Amino acid sequence: MTTRLSQLFLRTLRDDPADAEVASHRLLVRAGYIRRQAPGVFAWLPLGLKVRRRIEAVIREEMANAGAQEVHFPALLPREPYEATGRWEEYGDGIFRLKDRRGADYLLAPTHEEVFTLLVKDLYSSYKDLPLAIYQIQDKYRDEARPRAGLLRGREFSMKDAYSFDIDDAGLDAAYQAQRDAYERIFTRLGLEYVIVQADAGAMGGSRSEEFLHPTAIGEDTFVRSAGGYAANVEAYRVPLAEPVDAAGEPAAAIHDSPETPTIATLVALSNERYPRADRPWAAGDTLKNVVLRLTHLDGTRELVVVGVPGDREVDLKRAEVAFAPATVDAATDEDFAAATGLVKGYIGPWSPSGPVLGETSTTGIRYLLDPRVGDGTVWITGANEPEKHVYHLVAGRDFVGDGRVDIAEVRAGDPAPDGSGPVELARGMEIGHVFQLGRKYAEALGLQVLDENGKLVTVTMGSYGIGVTRILAVIAENAHDEKGLIWPREVAPFDVHVVAAGRDELAYTVAESLVSELDAAGFDTLYDDRPKVSPGVKFGDAELIGVPLVVVVGRGAGEGVVEFWNRATGERSEIALHEVVDRLRATA
Repeated sequence: MTTRLSQLFLRTLRDDPADAEVASHRLLVRAGYIRRQAPGVFAWLPLGLKVRRRIEAVIREEMANAGAQEVHFPALLPREPYEATGRWEEYGDGIFRLKDRRGADYLLAPTHEEVFTLLVKDLYSSYKDLPLAIYQIQDKYRDEARPRAGLLRGREFSMKDAYSFDIDDAGLDAAYQAQRDAYERIFTRLGLEYVIVQADAGAMGGSRSEEFLHPTAIGEDTFVRSAGGYAANVEAYRVPLAEPVDAAGEPAAAIHDSPETPTIATLVALSNERYPRADRPWAAGDTLKNVVLRLTHLDGTRELVVVGVPGDREVDLKRAEVAFAPATVDAATDEDFAAATGLVKGYIGPWSPSGPVLGETSTTGIRYLLDPRVGDGTVWITGANEPEKHVYHLVAGRDFVGDGRVDIAEVRAGDPAPDGSGPVELARGMEIGHVFQLGRKYAEALGLQVLDENGKLVTVTMGSYGIGVTRILAVIAENAHDEKGLIWPREVAPFDVHVVAAGRDELAYTVAESLVSELDAAGFDTLYDDRPKVSPGVKFGDAELIGVPLVVVVGRGAGEGVVEFWNRATGERSEIALHEVVDRLRATA
């Protein structure tokens, strides 16, 4: 089929959009694939839709190979299913809520677990109906606080979400593996590098969760990996609990003056000067930093919590958000400190000579959680709850305890992998897919049960599997471009070949018309630049910007039956005979 550029709904731009932060956003807008409607919301133009449909075709083929069947749900859904699972409140400000004219609550679906579950409940009642895998490709909506980077983080985006339904955990394991394998095939076909990492399930819930991350410097996720094969995003990285240490010979805790020590560095310097150790100098890792966080729960109530971490670490608020979800997490403010009696800002500690200061049964009643590195018998310098005073030789388990453990300290390169496979390195990645073993969370909440082979009602177990369709398109664009424009991989390019009639006489157009007819007959999807009053320079610029990977230029050699064959991916240009074009295109595929 031939698409004539003179008739295509397209307007390329010479200047970058003012709000474009990344290459994919800049080039997709300039080349006429998408058009901004509002922050994080884009219209799709003919070129963009063609690429999007080609990506969807790859996904549909591999979903069919994995045994999944396609359905389609509305994006506008009622409140009740999400309320039954608790996610109406749990999503907080992250979703779009609205009311109809009768005052009933609806939302623009951020994901569809609930309604998939209810559909199967409505139609299936026996173990004989299972296993089942169904999926859709549908737009999703999330009220991102800072939509950015074009399609990479928008408020409206397209996803493929698949769901598996099984009678038992063995069935779920098989369904999960089938989808996981399909994802590997999809990303390989699309030419995307990926790393599979352990992930936190978050609001989705479930027992197993893995992300497919595309390594990229502009990625919004940090992940860790070891040479021995461990990989996880930083939210899922877990530090093993420190082994107990024998502190029988450690002297009693003692309070010392520590003036002008507003930072860990100044505290360490003063300690080495005034209170030196006999065995080695004090270091930042010998200090216990007590970080005060403010949690805001779903019902609006606020709670202060103190987390004790080694002084050579900072708290990672993203890890904290996962650990304390669904509550939101912020650093405590001056107002929080003013309202909390017993906290001496800058000198907070869990101990005093008269008893515990932190913990649910302490004088402050503030919940106190410890980093896993703060094991029993470890020895610390920390705040004495008096201005310009610190306590030394404070022993965990002997002098203070926590109400529990929480692993929210920053992860650093060189930290040990939890599975013992060596030190980890940190990298940036963009999430392109996510697979979950949901288990029975949604089936229990919504009453999805079937009769087993003994006639007994059992709760169905589920998996959920998502791919960001429009995000993948942007990720491919991030990888497939040069300084002049896009260079799409053949698998997803909007056209197989771009024919440019570049001569100023009628002969070039006559030869080009004959060529595109031949390409049409041979089954090629062709973009034909037939614009008669546009200069060759503009046509070549548009060809580079649009990014069809193979370009055939019909120009000065048309009369001799010679055309230029241009490979955008390699930059190679060569003159070939007109009758060789079809064979060359097939050979280059």
